[in-house]
Amino acid sequence: MSTYHLQTVFRPRSVAVIGGSPRDRSAGRAVIRNLRAGGFAGQIGWVSPRYAEIDGMRTVKKLKDLPWIPDLVVITVPATLLPQVVSQAAELGVAAAIILTSGLGKGPGSLAAQVEAAARPKGMRVLGPHCLGVIAPHARLNASIAAHTPQAGDLALISESSAIAAALVEWGVARSVGFSAVVSLGDALDVDFGDLLDYFASDYRTRAILLYVDQISDARKFMSAARAAARAKPVVVVKSGRKPRGNGELVSTHSQSLADSDAVYGAAFNRAGLLRVNALDELFTAAETLGRLGTFPGRRLAILSNGGGVGRLAVDQLQALGGSLAELSPATVAQLDKALPQGWSRDNPVDIVVDADGGRYASAIEALLSDDANDAVLVINVPTAFTSSAEAAQALTTTLGQRSRQLRDKPVFAVWLGNDDRATVTLNTARVPTYPTEAEAVRGFQHLVRYREAQAALMETPPSLPADFVVDVPAARALVEAALANDQQWLDPVATHKLLQAYGIPSLEVMVARDPHEAMDLAQPLLEQGMSVAVKIFSPDIPHKSEVDGVRLNLGSLRAVQAAATAILQRARELRPQARIEGVLVQPSLTRPKARELIAGIADDPVFGPVVVFGRGGTAVEVIDDKTLALPPLDLRLAHEVIGRTRVSRILKAYGDVPAADERAVAMVLVKLAQLAADIPEIRTLDLNPLLADRNGVIALDARVAITPVKRLHKGRGHPRFAIFPYPTEWERTIDLSDGGKAFIRPVRPEDDGLFRAFFARVTDDDLRLRFFQSVKHFSHEFIARLTQLDYARSIALVAIDPKTGEMLGAVRLHADADYNRGEYGILIRSDLKGHGIGWKLMQIMIEYAGWLGLNMVEGQVLRENSTMLAMCQSLGFKVKADPDDSTIMNVTLPVGGVKS
Repeated sequence: MSTYHLQTVFRPRSVAVIGGSPRDRSAGRAVIRNLRAGGFAGQIGWVSPRYAEIDGMRTVKKLKDLPWIPDLVVITVPATLLPQVVSQAAELGVAAAIILTSGLGKGPGSLAAQVEAAARPKGMRVLGPHCLGVIAPHARLNASIAAHTPQAGDLALISESSAIAAALVEWGVARSVGFSAVVSLGDALDVDFGDLLDYFASDYRTRAILLYVDQISDARKFMSAARAAARAKPVVVVKSGRKPRGNGELVSTHSQSLADSDAVYGAAFNRAGLLRVNALDELFTAAETLGRLGTFPGRRLAILSNGGGVGRLAVDQLQALGGSLAELSPATVAQLDKALPQGWSRDNPVDIVVDADGGRYASAIEALLSDDANDAVLVINVPTAFTSSAEAAQALTTTLGQRSRQLRDKPVFAVWLGNDDRATVTLNTARVPTYPTEAEAVRGFQHLVRYREAQAALMETPPSLPADFVVDVPAARALVEAALANDQQWLDPVATHKLLQAYGIPSLEVMVARDPHEAMDLAQPLLEQGMSVAVKIFSPDIPHKSEVDGVRLNLGSLRAVQAAATAILQRARELRPQARIEGVLVQPSLTRPKARELIAGIADDPVFGPVVVFGRGGTAVEVIDDKTLALPPLDLRLAHEVIGRTRVSRILKAYGDVPAADERAVAMVLVKLAQLAADIPEIRTLDLNPLLADRNGVIALDARVAITPVKRLHKGRGHPRFAIFPYPTEWERTIDLSDGGKAFIRPVRPEDDGLFRAFFARVTDDDLRLRFFQSVKHFSHEFIARLTQLDYARSIALVAIDPKTGEMLGAVRLHADADYNRGEYGILIRSDLKGHGIGWKLMQIMIEYAGWLGLNMVEGQVLRENSTMLAMCQSLGFKVKADPDDSTIMNVTLPVGGVKS
């Protein structure tokens, strides 16, 4: 239901509390006290059957006894009464309920299920149960059991844990950090992370969103909402429940073993553009930073201190976190030489000497703020007998207040050691983010750097896929379907080799020998060609061949092959007497002395579905644990980013007499694996280990593929197991144009940057103004990225392409609202191609897509002067009405059920 009725949760006109007593520990009484103390201006009602008056406030016995219907109810009654109370509220038309009560249970027949059944048909939103409540300081609403009300600010906190939410409220009160809202989800019977991310992403009072996550229940909804929110504002997350391993169901491949739950969550957060921190204290640090600073284009930090040792510790911390220490420009050094006494450091960190007064601080701060060689400044004060911390704080804030407009966006961080209340008040009043230690300040700086880089990555254009990226999906699917029909859980080695061939992933040819004599027969042609031979155990019950000493390499004679096969079979039967031994595998031994051993594969997560795994390969892959994960689908940019997050990426570069490996070929394997997971959801886990990489490309020496009938993770359209809606191939088609020509229609891809730029060059200024409602002279990278990098779960952009020239002819776009109720469209056709029927065809396909997505309404805004578009809308069945707020605009709407063919 997403944002439906959430406005009444955070900005209700009236609130009723159901439950409560005069007891000191009464939850209902605590909520009423907070509502009254917070200054809520709307109506407040109290339902308490046993007491006519509490704390001087009259109560009523039943909700229907109130002379008005509340927007929001806060329920604190015992669990057994909840279904009845919720049913009564829903029947009255209450829009939303906050349930503080715990102990409702889960599953069919539970009290939780009864509450959901009572609320959902009436459209009543439920927050909780077992939650802290809601605080919305801008609305002067504290409908919670928190001890205090934080001041109004621009941080929204969403926490699964009531205790964490309460702790952050107390932290905010103590540090004068304000919140736009504080909300705890509790058991998240209805309102969840996805709903609240959607709400706060569009809330103008919220500049950054903080998340405390225990677990995600609806991964696709969360990822769609998180990606949308992260494009709009910073989202910081801390996740509890780290586990070394733990997907449990399938651990018989190296890839699955590497994909522990916490690593998968990390991959999901990274893919969504969220800033993940590791602990609550870091969440506090990030909140301090994001609450008071904007992002900035750089990563070079200048450090200023009156204590050389503390400054050097800050440098150590910066380097440990991978940060960049700024150089001082010659002009800045000269300026500081004039302002500072002899003995100052003349380098970064800038040590202005232990007896620095306010004037010396001001001069040094001004010089660093004006220096283009740094991107941010950290100011440290160490209290001494010679100086006043309060004076130094005043010098800092005064200098910041006097800086010019062009320098105003450069962030400044402060560390004031000691406990000087006057200094703290001065810095807090000026909204300078202040930290207790230099380590926390540097972490805060790095949080902003990482967030900015994540945002830049979201807007990058991936390199184009090569023209020979062709896969044979029917052949691959036939292999998997045949195996499933035989009740196989693993593809046999021959089928696995053919599967990889269908996706252009190089792998060694493999042959199956039932006994040592057959192994000799298969090896003979290879030996006659001068190759050496590898013999490996073949058993569906032995996933890791090395565990039974089941691999022999570089065999150069038939006698060696026979001896190896005999020994391997005997050893396997001794160590695994219950295993099904089907023979041995015979392959050519491949010798690439300067190749790197990698692992690439697909793992399966019970929450997020398929995950692509990459890292250092070999027999000790789990011990080395050099891996990174990514949620599919992937493009080449994302694949290169995955590779770059591993230690093994360093030795893919050239070193010594070893030439660089073909990193693009490695990246292509990851892209192909992601496509394989998209095309064949029956593949549950896949191992390429080792995957050898050198200057000549890549080749998989060993591969295993586990298969199972599809178990759907996600409701609705799209891939049944992907957390991210994949590229909708099913909407590719060829259409006939009115002039007898044809056009190929397909969804927009992230790599279409160049296609759009060439298209816009052939659209007139007037047509651009009619489409974007303003003159567009410059198409920035960010502008194009927002058109080409889509969340297909919510948006679709379809381009029409000339199949002969590859040129873009036009495009139509549809963006669904968070509730999947309405979708807003936009369309633009190349100016020299009007009248060819392209726009009409694109509009028809867009409307068809809206119905496929389940929307109820398609709507748009058209300039009144755009008579051609208005006429086409009317022909398609749209209703056209003047915009009540702007006489130059016409609003067009079409119920999807009333589409004209």
